[in-house]
Amino acid sequence: MTERIAAGREIERPASAPGSALRVAVLDTDSGFLQVLGKRLERLGWEHRVIASPVPIDTVVAMRLNAIVIDLAVLGPQAWDYLERLCSSLPGLGVVVCTGQSTVAQRVRGLRMGADDWLTKPCHPEELLARLEAVVRRRRRAEARDERPAIHAGEVEIRADRFQAYVAERSVDLTRREFELIELLAGAEGRVLEREEIYQRVWGYAMARGDRSVDVFVRKVRQKLEKASPGWRYIHTHFGVGYRFSPEPVDGIALVAPADVEASLEAPEVEPVVEPASVS
Repeated sequence: MTERIAAGREIERPASAPGSALRVAVLDTDSGFLQVLGKRLERLGWEHRVIASPVPIDTVVAMRLNAIVIDLAVLGPQAWDYLERLCSSLPGLGVVVCTGQSTVAQRVRGLRMGADDWLTKPCHPEELLARLEAVVRRRRRAEARDERPAIHAGEVEIRADRFQAYVAERSVDLTRREFELIELLAGAEGRVLEREEIYQRVWGYAMARGDRSVDVFVRKVRQKLEKASPGWRYIHTHFGVGYRFSPEPVDGIALVAPADVEASLEAPEVEPVVEPASVS
């Protein structure tokens, strides 16, 4: 099914293909790109909508999508705000940014806001489809979380069905990415996970050389856990290797470096500030 929507108004709606496997929306105005991509989506039997301009988040919710492809240039000055609201409002939605030339800071900012992937135009539509499939596979695995029992570790309760961790029934206030990280570490049952493995399983693709995103997010999660549960240490650093999740009372830690020492040895956290108008 192909639908074209302008300013939230449907102006064309041919019949949908029977037995469609996925529902995808494409927020883009590049007619050539849309034509090529649309043909491939139809061959796959995916239902898809073409959105010509930003629509309210509630409208996106009503579409019941598996994933959405977004060209930030179409969003204009509200690009970053819209992307952040979309990712936070729909934690189960796969979000792939497919836009023009961008800086490293812009790509990092978008991924940290909750986008699952980022491609730079021009790109091959088959690569975009493969990345969409990878994103949806991750989201479908996340849906199975509803059936998983809560993980109790020290004072922390990790609730997969709520994408959140709690201490004494108070939320630790984790973002979606932070939750995926702590869930992965806790599920390893004390095994050390290498940084590359963490990145592959949480972000969904191979880690680039020199990327310190894992260290930055581990620091964020560790700080939130220490604030919520100061009598325990949960995430331990194995320098040059990765991280291990093992709840230990503070008084019982003898061989693990204090969190403040570990943090000082990790890369400093720098949140890039990029003006939306610079996206093209």
